[in-house]
Amino acid sequence: MMYLFLVGLLWGVTNPLIKKGSAGVSKVEGGNVFVRFFKDIKFFVTNWKCMIPFLVNQSGSVLYYFTLKSANLTFAVPITNSVAFLVTAITGWCLGESAPKPRTILGSSLIVLGTACYIFDKT
Repeated sequence: MMYLFLVGLLWGVTNPLIKKGSAGVSKVEGGNVFVRFFKDIKFFVTNWKCMIPFLVNQSGSVLYYFTLKSANLTFAVPITNSVAFLVTAITGWCLGESAPKPRTILGSSLIVLGTACYIFDKT
């Protein structure tokens, strides 16, 4: 179960970093759809601010895949998604995104409470 928390942590930390690192992609121009596609790929591959968080994110996906062999699927999905959601919100806030509103904090607290109740009920 610890690996599920690690996956949620990896996904949650890297989501805002990928968003921040890919900020200049809208400025990439191309003549047609195919040229634009390859210029976008080049932008991402050569941009370390986007590529390193992406690779860490994908390592979390690989870990999730291997963890599913031994984890109960009814535990895996809510745990990883709720942890990723909370860590994404906290990391984004630490990176300068707007502070969470009271409704967001309430909703996040309910997600944590609901996931905790579910885990305690099943164990």
